[in-house]
Amino acid sequence: MVRARATVRDLRRQNRSVLLTALFLGGPLSRLQLSAGTGLSAATASTITGELLEEGLVTEAGSVESDGGRPRVLLRVNPAFGHVIGVDVGETGIKVELFDLAMTKLSAVDLPLTLVEPGPVSSLIASGIGEVLSTAGVAASSVLGVGIGVPGTVEQGTSAVVHAQTIGWDAVPLERMIRSAGVEPPLFVENGAKTQGQAEMWFGAGRGADHAVIALVGSGVGVAVVSGGVVQRGATSNAGEWGHTTIAYGGRQCRCGACGCLEAYAGAEAMLGRYREALGCHGPVLDEQSALEDLLSSRSAVARRVVAESVGYLGAGIANLVNLFNPERVVLGGWAGLALGAKKLDEIVGRARPASSIRPSPHRTRPDRS
Repeated sequence: MVRARATVRDLRRQNRSVLLTALFLGGPLSRLQLSAGTGLSAATASTITGELLEEGLVTEAGSVESDGGRPRVLLRVNPAFGHVIGVDVGETGIKVELFDLAMTKLSAVDLPLTLVEPGPVSSLIASGIGEVLSTAGVAASSVLGVGIGVPGTVEQGTSAVVHAQTIGWDAVPLERMIRSAGVEPPLFVENGAKTQGQAEMWFGAGRGADHAVIALVGSGVGVAVVSGGVVQRGATSNAGEWGHTTIAYGGRQCRCGACGCLEAYAGAEAMLGRYREALGCHGPVLDEQSALEDLLSSRSAVARRVVAESVGYLGAGIANLVNLFNPERVVLGGWAGLALGAKKLDEIVGRARPASSIRPSPHRTRPDRS
């Protein structure tokens, strides 16, 4: 395939993107800092920031003293230029949050989900987006994009299609369904573990690392693998199905249909299922998060055995990631990962040796239900 040559317009667009990314993730910054941090020449950085100031996308944010010269003006992305919305689709509920461009949360809504079916999910997403906009008094036209994290694999194309075997989704045209439900802003649909991983790299415990794995433990188990600062997606965007790697040959049946998957031992649903089986209990768990907290706090011999086994399997799974990808850092996230990390992090690290660094995610206020 013959590559098209980059045009001057392509180069300008790329330079704007590099500069805006630096301001968004590291601002406020002076023009000199922008030039040094991005590798752009001082003249290019000055020209682009001048254009962005005129457009209102960038604004001044005070000044700092310079060595012998005039104070340097600091710049940042203008928080009021637009808005973004994040949607977390889990197996028990949907969380929708609205932010300005300084990532200040303006409104949020949690929507319980009784049926993890495409129709109800797309309708709830549209409803949640409308609700957060109405609550904050923000017009839909100011929303630059809606990011949607979902369970399963996302087939990217002209319109995102979701494949999630564990919840019974097969080639679901979710993006088109959400659009049909009345959502107008641009939509960006991605696997929930990958969105969590990108968030950790930008704002959380992965920040500053070029090579990391972000392990996500919720009802199920997933991972985002970051290499050279880029989240890996694989040939068909299926990279990161860590929960469905075999941890026990011929072991317990996973909800994906295979036997011995890590998710069948280390996911919250599986942990609670094994505990209830040992007690002779049957039926679904209505509140997994509360039930897991109770399990982790229980002093019963059965509970302690199940938790110890799960910690061992999780640690072994993390060790596999370390040996496969040689990361600088391992981040443990997801609502169940945070709960386990709060009580069992030292044990998980011990089982995961030779992991170089395992850091629990600091984002405890936004649980992931993937």
